[in-house]
Amino acid sequence: MTVSPQDHAIFLPDEEATSALGSRLAELLQAGDTILLEGPIGAGKSHLARALIRTRLGRMEDVPSPTFTLVQTYDADPDIWHADLYRLGHPDEVLELGLEDAFASAICIVEWPDRLGVYTPDTALRLRLEASGEGRIARLSGGRPGLLTALGQS
Repeated sequence: MTVSPQDHAIFLPDEEATSALGSRLAELLQAGDTILLEGPIGAGKSHLARALIRTRLGRMEDVPSPTFTLVQTYDADPDIWHADLYRLGHPDEVLELGLEDAFASAICIVEWPDRLGVYTPDTALRLRLEASGEGRIARLSGGRPGLLTALGQS
């Protein structure tokens, strides 16, 4: 996997490459890490999240999109929280979901992170998926110190 040093962009030619990125991230994440998944509907956010969660759990697991439940949690070490905030009306609803506490102690994957407002973690990794020809490009920024460097070394 090659991470472009200029803009931390990764070309993902197919779903297999998207899954591979999710798996690689799963190996690097630790308690307190948050990934903010951005991109239009159908960009592959849930696909990437599913691969990350399954790799982290070390087994095939039914990983539904949390579109209607808003949050799905997975018992792991640390726990994994997968949130889809598309239906939130106000950032304060994040508090009702318990995400603020999860940001400190779990691995959190957040789809539609623009809904977080002021509750966006400072050290979150932003990962934007964009269509590019037959594939997509993942644009990464932020994250805890060393995370992007470690990803680029894979």
